[in-house]
Amino acid sequence: MGMDRNTVIGFVLIGLLMMGMFYFNTQGNKAYLVEQKRVADSIAKTRPAADTVKFKQDSTSAATVRIMQAAGGFQSSINKPEELTEVDNGVIKVMFTNKGGQPKKVELTKYKTLDGKPVILLDNAKNKISYDINSGEGRTIPTADLTFDAATKTVNADRSTTVSFTIKDTTGKEIIHQYTVHPNNYLIDFSIALKGADKLVTQNIINLNWQVATQRVEKDIHFEKQQSHFCYLSDDKFDFEALGTSSSEKKFEKPVEWIALKQQFFAAALINKNKFQTADVQWVVPDTATHLIAQTNANFKINAVATGGNTQIPLQFYFGPSDYNILKQYNNRMENMVPYGSGVFAFVKYINRYFLLPVFDFIRQHVASMGMVILLLTLLIRLLTSPILYKSYVSGAKMKALKPEIDKLKEKHGEDKQAFSMDQMKLWKSAGVSPLGGCLPALLQIPIFMSLYYFFQSNISLRGESFLWAKDLASYDSIYNIPFSIPFYGDHVSLFTITATLTSLLISIYSMSSMQDNSNPIMKYMPYIFPVMLLGVFNGLPAALTWYYTISNTITLILQIVIQKYIINHDKILAQIEENRKKPVKQSKLQERIMAMQETNKKVQSLKNKSTKS
Repeated sequence: MGMDRNTVIGFVLIGLLMMGMFYFNTQGNKAYLVEQKRVADSIAKTRPAADTVKFKQDSTSAATVRIMQAAGGFQSSINKPEELTEVDNGVIKVMFTNKGGQPKKVELTKYKTLDGKPVILLDNAKNKISYDINSGEGRTIPTADLTFDAATKTVNADRSTTVSFTIKDTTGKEIIHQYTVHPNNYLIDFSIALKGADKLVTQNIINLNWQVATQRVEKDIHFEKQQSHFCYLSDDKFDFEALGTSSSEKKFEKPVEWIALKQQFFAAALINKNKFQTADVQWVVPDTATHLIAQTNANFKINAVATGGNTQIPLQFYFGPSDYNILKQYNNRMENMVPYGSGVFAFVKYINRYFLLPVFDFIRQHVASMGMVILLLTLLIRLLTSPILYKSYVSGAKMKALKPEIDKLKEKHGEDKQAFSMDQMKLWKSAGVSPLGGCLPALLQIPIFMSLYYFFQSNISLRGESFLWAKDLASYDSIYNIPFSIPFYGDHVSLFTITATLTSLLISIYSMSSMQDNSNPIMKYMPYIFPVMLLGVFNGLPAALTWYYTISNTITLILQIVIQKYIINHDKILAQIEENRKKPVKQSKLQERIMAMQETNKKVQSLKNKSTKS
């Protein structure tokens, strides 16, 4: 059914009327809610204020009563005062508490946060290590609710420090938590010893609970969350889960050697040398306003077989950087936490681990400026890949030399694409030109491109290193902070991103000027679209990465000009093509089959055309 002008106007007026009604109804509802809140606030002011202090006291008293009732033979430990014991080994400062006999605070002394404060990996009310023990007939109590005796601190012959917490009940059963902090080491040995274990735990099973919350450390909390993972080694296989933006969980039915909550550059891990039987881990990603990256609640089942009524569980904590070289020395595969490659590009982690990282570390030992280290690394990579680049340009030069003949074939065959394709392939073959000659070298550079993409986002050595206007090469550089966020761009202007985009654009412009066929409108504008897209994609990436792309693009442009203008001899290429034409053409079986199929299709098409004309 068609619609005349009046009908269209009518529909438009009805639409405007409905939008007007929706607007005024919304405004009226808002006004109603404001009035309701005003009335509620007025009524609330007339009510007597609740005695919040008394309420808190009553709640605390009730909780204390519950703990006292559950404590059984450990009641004498409930009201003991908290005592703290500090150990500093040169790289971490650990504050132990006798409340639960556990670490209360862990500070990394060699790293700073975005505002210059020490990096703290453990300092939150939600951080604890605990397990239930039998405290009496039908009663259990978590060890986190018990106050152990004051710690005994011992300095050992190897300069390690051992901190021990002990607690006994009225019947002589004893619990010992022992921690050994080694000098200049991020790994803390943790041992749980139970005397009378057959009575303290049921069926020789300890249900261990570990809660940890990681705080914001980096400048860009959104990027830090994207780079944060829950990592684990289960059934002798490493894997990880991206934390995402909401809560989730992971259940393990097979033995687990360790789990870790890894931020962008730091990690907190719990390790069991004898493996946890099973595990159940939940994690929550709070709102950015909390300045927390994630909160985890992990429950483990540990086999605590007692010998002579006693048992000992050897555990370990790791609180430190996600540094590949540091984690590698522990021989428990925690170095896999460093994301040097994942997903489809998981294979590039081997390039990063066994080539880029050693070369990077070698250069870093001899060059003070991290920006110059990246420059020298880029120069080395471009030098190694220059033969591939050269072959690509030679292939492009050969294709360009054949352009006049290809244009003649297009004019000859017109709309017959199949016939043109057959003759074009014959021309390439007779001239010794491979159509994939320019594509394959470019494809071979993708692994290098992706390995550097992962490398510069995951290497902690870049953290806090400044270069030119970039204050931290592990985060984005900013020459201007925008007072609002622009979709697909962000709330800042990264100069290294602009230089990387401009150099990419210059490469595209130069490449388009030397293309043998720029009649296709899609191919004509595509090279310009990609560099502009980089402006939004790269704006939030680390400055080290965008600085690398700037250098790499500049070198590529220079090499492209030099190779094509001064190294490639076009007359020699034409002579080589003519020489190749004189040689007998040998085709592979695959090429023969393709040619045969094309010939068959051509005959079929010719028969169809004849039948149509008749």
